[in-house]
Amino acid sequence: MAEPPHHPSPFEKAKEAVRFLRKDLPESLQSPRVAIVCGSGLGGLADTVHGTLRAEYEYSAIPHFPCPTVSGHVGKLVFGFLGQNVPAVLMVGRTHYYEGHSIDSVTFPIRVFKLLGVDIVVLTNASGGLNSEYAVGDIVLLNDHIFFAGLAGIHPLRGPNADEFGVRFPPLSDAYDLDLRRFVHKAWKKVIPSDSKRRLHEGVYAFVGGPSYETRAECRMLRQLGADLVGMSTVPEIVVARHCGIRVLALSLVTNKAVLAPVPRGDDHLLQNSTASELGVILEEGKADHEEVLEAGRLAAVDMQRLVEQAIADIFEHR
Repeated sequence: MAEPPHHPSPFEKAKEAVRFLRKDLPESLQSPRVAIVCGSGLGGLADTVHGTLRAEYEYSAIPHFPCPTVSGHVGKLVFGFLGQNVPAVLMVGRTHYYEGHSIDSVTFPIRVFKLLGVDIVVLTNASGGLNSEYAVGDIVLLNDHIFFAGLAGIHPLRGPNADEFGVRFPPLSDAYDLDLRRFVHKAWKKVIPSDSKRRLHEGVYAFVGGPSYETRAECRMLRQLGADLVGMSTVPEIVVARHCGIRVLALSLVTNKAVLAPVPRGDDHLLQNSTASELGVILEEGKADHEEVLEAGRLAAVDMQRLVEQAIADIFEHR
């Protein structure tokens, strides 16, 4: 009787990807200390990598690595140095559950980072602002999250535990590293002019599956549950990072303000004489658009870039 086919474990898959990457990497880049995941419109963060030593890999060339299909997510790993010669690896673009990837595949790069030797992962994303105090272009340090999919069982740690990476039941009450967040607040004062309209906040991120943007009723529900932001990424990666023992720093760029006002009623007497085009304008107000998200990312990229670069330089200077 033929033996059943061998299905490689998450650990075996990650080891294979690491072997491929290290095959041609310069020795000084083979064990990066920090990984940065660049979200929608934030691929410019790869420009923070400097020096003559730099290596790039298309995701499609790396064993088991998922490839993005969304505009604004290029799909390459960049190795190089940040700040005072801190070896780093950057993901320029990420994959999402809504693209059809499994939740395991979406989080696979984090396990690769762990085996490469990464201590800290910096995750960035674009999000919708639920908190009325947030303006488009503001940056939010995540300090907690709401993971509806995970609570319902769509969870990156579901199934046999990958003991090589972490324990069966990892706590997440300390998911967002307090010490790292302190460094970001200090870095903000160094690199962002005091008269800048852009502000830095801390807040709670709600993960939703996407790819449709949220309805007004859904936005009101999320806000009432304590969420300040809503988006379609990052949280599964954070869960796996903490399972691996990697310290987490997560920053979110507010690219649109979610609409919380109820939809106008069809029997509203104030609207009875409105034309179809006038009604359309009312419903269009605040509607999210992916191109708008990318444009807000482009406008904020320079500030986000400087903030991340300064924070990383400060963190590793004190280690």
